[in-house]
Amino acid sequence: MSPRDPRLPSDRVRQRRRLVIAGSLSLVLIAVAVLVVGYVTGIEPADGSSSAADDEVTPTPRPAPNSLPAPASVDTFDRGARSIDDPMSIWVVVNKLRPVNPQEFEPADLVEVPVEYTNEPELRQEASAAVVAMFDAAFAEAGLELASNSAYRSYSAQENVYDGDDATTARPGFSEHQTGLAIDIGPLSGECSLDPCLADMPEGIWLRDNAWRFGFILRYPADKTPITGYSFEPWHFRYVGTELATEMHDTGVTTLEEFFGLPPAPEYG
Repeated sequence: MSPRDPRLPSDRVRQRRRLVIAGSLSLVLIAVAVLVVGYVTGIEPADGSSSAADDEVTPTPRPAPNSLPAPASVDTFDRGARSIDDPMSIWVVVNKLRPVNPQEFEPADLVEVPVEYTNEPELRQEASAAVVAMFDAAFAEAGLELASNSAYRSYSAQENVYDGDDATTARPGFSEHQTGLAIDIGPLSGECSLDPCLADMPEGIWLRDNAWRFGFILRYPADKTPITGYSFEPWHFRYVGTELATEMHDTGVTTLEEFFGLPPAPEYG
């Protein structure tokens, strides 16, 4: 037997090399198998890599959560901020169940109202200033000329006005005019003054839509006779201040009785 060339690897070395190569091939086959299984099942490879096909797949959108009901509105208006009993309060409520108290009450701050009139008007200072602003706005915004037909009336003056018709005039001691906060308004022309037809006149429409901006409410609406006890008076406006007038306008409540939770007053108690 010829001697072995020392430069050639031994049988043991060659066998070890074959084992290394076989092991490497096994690892490669296992890696390929993992990639194939991951592709079929959608599982990403362990190293976190992803294929281009995976990037193009649009994820299934999540179902929208059930819509929640809108939170209940919270009434933050303070209805107790002013008295509804004190005749000097601009929120005082006077009706057939709530007479002016004391009976001979006369406001201490009455002033002449510097506007056009048929009967010289007096109102409380705050209400007078609001009337002037409102009349000026009616002319500036719509070219309408307004006039006062009646404003403050004392107890004794109401005795002369009351005609026995409880649906159209208040008994002495039960009239808002005695508070110095109510005014009857009509066109300067006199057309439809103190008449329901004022509601269809430009002056009546403007007052209906804008009086709240100046702190006034239409006190006796057409659909509220069972509440107020009076027939429709589109000329009778009551000063309550811009805060309350705005709140009533925004909430759609048209009578003081309903706003303050008072009983209807269709008849004298």
